[in-house]
Amino acid sequence: MSERRTENRLEVCIDAIWDGALGNRHTRVADLSEGGCYIDSIAEVYVGEFLYLKIQLPNGQWLELTGEVAHRVASLGFGVRFVDVSDEQLQTLRWLITHLTELKQNRYTRRSA
Repeated sequence: MSERRTENRLEVCIDAIWDGALGNRHTRVADLSEGGCYIDSIAEVYVGEFLYLKIQLPNGQWLELTGEVAHRVASLGFGVRFVDVSDEQLQTLRWLITHLTELKQNRYTRRSA
């Protein structure tokens, strides 16, 4: 598979819920960018399938997004490309990525000190 991402991905471990053709599942987001994410899941999905994704924010609220399955690795997970992202959703997503990046940098700085 060729690399088509335009945004850097941030490794994360975030609780999420996705709802697709075969029902909804609790899962974890393993990496995140403004354009999409990778979901750890052994559940069956289909490339091109649209799903609804809720990502839990640090304050306990949920960021709701629509995505399309871009690729999958059987029994491991799948990549999602976000679609129809509103300005408000994008702003929240950018805030989340910035927040998580700063947390990682602070942890690294404390370990190096």
